[in-house]
Amino acid sequence: MPETPPPSLFPLRVRELVFRANGRCLIDHISMVLEEGPRTLILGPNGAGKSLLLRLLHGLVQPTSGELRWGECAPAPPARDRQAMVFQRPILLRRSAVANLRHALRHRGLRGAPLRCRAAGWLERAELSEYTHHPARQLSVGEQQRLALARALSCLPDILFLDEPTANLDPISTLKIERLILQAHAEGTAIIMVTHDLGQARRLGEQILFLHRGRLEEQGPGKLFFKKPASARAHEFLAGGLIL
Repeated sequence: MPETPPPSLFPLRVRELVFRANGRCLIDHISMVLEEGPRTLILGPNGAGKSLLLRLLHGLVQPTSGELRWGECAPAPPARDRQAMVFQRPILLRRSAVANLRHALRHRGLRGAPLRCRAAGWLERAELSEYTHHPARQLSVGEQQRLALARALSCLPDILFLDEPTANLDPISTLKIERLILQAHAEGTAIIMVTHDLGQARRLGEQILFLHRGRLEEQGPGKLFFKKPASARAHEFLAGGLIL
């Protein structure tokens, strides 16, 4: 008998999500519904709560109040096993590039030849095969980020969260990472990503979430957002103005 596929994690329903710390409301009653198809990019000025929202969705941070519900499942643990996240600064183990991938794959239950084959395959897709046995932390910043992304994608997540994965990278490194993201999405991985790069948001963003001071100011298709944003703050943001 073929295995029954797990139920979809979508739609993601977020209801009245709040996060408070040190007497401040950093995420302020956000409610939204995210569908599986479009690549979702989160935009907003510094301090808007973009990275914090990403961590709340991934389950790294627990909300003060509100609810997240993945598909028809209960929140958190079952869904989290089907997710992966890549941070702005690569977090790599003190071992070789291939050992970083193998460690993650062992954690997901892979062993033997399938593990070795998948690790080698993802190093090749990330254009890192020549660094297979190179210490991961001695790679360039762009190479480290590609390795972190390849490690996350090698686990075949249903959802990939990305927090500024190309910040401070050169254009070639950025292009290579965007290519990996687009390939993963084409193969069925849902993408939820934070970026400050408006050019990148235009290239990748099929759906935009625009945050300001912890509130969801606007949610809509990327093409419409960049052509005619609905909120005054989003319009000012796209024009390069300072938003207080």
